[in-house]
Amino acid sequence: MEHLVFDLEAAAGTAPRRAPVVVGVVASGNLEVLVEPGSDPGRCHAEVHTSARGFGTIWEAVLTDFAARRPLAGLRLSVNDGGATPAVVALRLAQAVEDYLGQRP
Repeated sequence: MEHLVFDLEAAAGTAPRRAPVVVGVVASGNLEVLVEPGSDPGRCHAEVHTSARGFGTIWEAVLTDFAARRPLAGLRLSVNDGGATPAVVALRLAQAVEDYLGQRP
């Protein structure tokens, strides 16, 4: 397992403080994302636990791009990865944040 930690600049706007949300499942080619209020109101803290070693730069690129397009300031993202592709990562992140923000039916 590899443990990666990122403190990301987020798009303008601070996310509201709500109950934590979990989406996805840790399985081969998939991942689980937990979104919860963070301790830094100006940044998004992200932690990744992954079985795929050596992909830190790709994780950083995907998370940085994701945070730049959404108001994630003040949030903490925890990702448990089972070898998901960047497209699946982006999908699960979007689902989790939309659920947290109350934007999904």
